[in-house]
Amino acid sequence: MKPRILGLLASLFIVSVSLVIPIYAQQLETKTIKAEPMVQQISRTGKLTFKRTLNLSFKSNGYLDKLNIDEGDSFTKDQLLAQLDIEELTAEKNASYARLLQAKREIRRIKTLLTKKLSSQQALDDAKTLVETTRASHKIAEYNLSKSQLIAPFDGVVLTRFTELGELQNPNQHALKIAAIENNLVVRVALTSAELNLVELNQKIDIHLTSFGLITGSVSKIPAIADQQSHLFTIEILLENLKVNQVVVGQLAHVLTDVITNTFAYRLPLEALNSVDNQGRALIMVVDSDTTKAESYHQQAFMIKRLSNEYIYLSAQPSALPLTIVTRGWQHLALDNKQLDEAQ
Repeated sequence: MKPRILGLLASLFIVSVSLVIPIYAQQLETKTIKAEPMVQQISRTGKLTFKRTLNLSFKSNGYLDKLNIDEGDSFTKDQLLAQLDIEELTAEKNASYARLLQAKREIRRIKTLLTKKLSSQQALDDAKTLVETTRASHKIAEYNLSKSQLIAPFDGVVLTRFTELGELQNPNQHALKIAAIENNLVVRVALTSAELNLVELNQKIDIHLTSFGLITGSVSKIPAIADQQSHLFTIEILLENLKVNQVVVGQLAHVLTDVITNTFAYRLPLEALNSVDNQGRALIMVVDSDTTKAESYHQQAFMIKRLSNEYIYLSAQPSALPLTIVTRGWQHLALDNKQLDEAQ
């Protein structure tokens, strides 16, 4: 009976002694963090569209006689897209040319009369002026005739057709809306003022397009003022290597990119955060840097720069020394410190 009692007492003694040694001492995990530039993430949804579009109109009035293109059709540079009925314009050109010939003959006639003293220098000057004005009218008639055709200025695609064959055209009426297919695709995305400060011209941005995948573009336009209604800034990201026939213009595009800033911070895992004090500072359990003494810990307050789902960014200087923090088990250390303060 006595040996059993003695064995039980020995077991109780071992357990009591083990309770004196902090079990959590073996559960502490620390991590050394260096001050590094903060990385800001821009995650926005924009729209794929054309950077530039062009509305084509005829210079003169006339009825539409030819229409060689329709909405969605592609064309090449110098291709004939549409043309007016040129009968009236041709007649005006011929008539102006005839008037020019008559004006030139009139000069020769007046010169002949002038040699016979049957005319005057004033009449000759008036005839020369008439030649110049008639020549100008003829050039205008030729120009109007040349503008009776819509010639493609580049390789492109027709976005909208505003007219029909036989319809009367005038200079204030758009006939076609076109867009170039080379280096003309952009993603327009609206940013806040804080996000706008993170981008600059020619900066590379990653964009995800549905059914196409990830593509890299460059910032080609940054507005000077915000939209009056949304108060956001719409930037343009040029997609130089993307062709129109590869995507659907008008589709949504997801902009996701990381931007390295000039602001330095300690990036800590979120589980290292003890709490937040009354001044909004983060309380972190820090390992004392004095290695001449036994390892000890203290709770330190830091200004919070930013929070994410995984990390907390604490304010730091570029020259700040590395920081060793407790990422696991800090709850026991904080409790011991509190009990010690209460005992004192």
